[in-house]
Amino acid sequence: MDASTPALEPWQWPEEHWRSLVNRVRAGRSLRPTVWKDGARCAVALSFDSDHETNELRDGGESIGKLAWGEYGSRAGVPRILKLLEKHDVRATFFVPAVSALLHPDEQRAVVAAGHEIGIHGWIHERNAVLPYEAERELMLRSADTLEGITGTRAVGMRTPSWDFSPHTLPILLEMGLRYDSSLMADVDCYELLLEGEPTGVVELPVEWIRDDAVYFAMERFGGLRPQMPPQAVFDVFRREMEGAYEEGGIFQLTMHPHRIGYRSRLWILDELIRMAKEWGDVWFATHAEVAAWAWGHAVEPEGR
Repeated sequence: MDASTPALEPWQWPEEHWRSLVNRVRAGRSLRPTVWKDGARCAVALSFDSDHETNELRDGGESIGKLAWGEYGSRAGVPRILKLLEKHDVRATFFVPAVSALLHPDEQRAVVAAGHEIGIHGWIHERNAVLPYEAERELMLRSADTLEGITGTRAVGMRTPSWDFSPHTLPILLEMGLRYDSSLMADVDCYELLLEGEPTGVVELPVEWIRDDAVYFAMERFGGLRPQMPPQAVFDVFRREMEGAYEEGGIFQLTMHPHRIGYRSRLWILDELIRMAKEWGDVWFATHAEVAAWAWGHAVEPEGR
């Protein structure tokens, strides 16, 4: 269908159209290794989306209150998180919108100095699906350059803001030479991304809403959105996901936000998860870049290859 074709309802779409939509970006071969680094049974990849003030800015908002809430993420949330990670000697990945990095450059330098990874997370937490190709490409390239200019390190992976992956995102990612993405949900294990049915060599380190603190702790002052689950219940969800990953020999990937998880009544969730995994002994804590590289280099080849 092209611009001259009258708009059709989805139930009127010809098969070739809905197939083309589905097949644009798909999951390719599984990249679960037989064993993780140093003989570990399970990998744990912790991530923090340092959205900070961009949650308000990206929608054109000017609320001082919401901007202050975002500021908490940098002023208090990230320092609390870094202190906890240091206590356990665990490294993690921080996905940072470029505007957040420009507002808080010393934070990003501190994150890198502590041995953590910084990944691309858009310019101002924009929604890729509503952007024209040229704008999305320019923002992604500018974001990568900005993060490198602040941290001195070129990012090798990305997470689309709000996990909003447009039809143009993967081709742009390939042009940039990125090694992995962490925005999609076709599996619980790493897999290779396909573009129009063709392997790309890009590793997807999948996310999931149930492994995201925002689902449980989001709050909208003038809307109906209110946190409905106490921290103990959220911990139980995350714990069961981690136990399942350990049982399967897979990966436990967790997405958190400094302005949500970084409170005294919530950060214990992460503390306890790390403590539990450390007690198991054969668990590898790694950045997303490290997990993606290991999965790519040690995946079990399917029979017949």
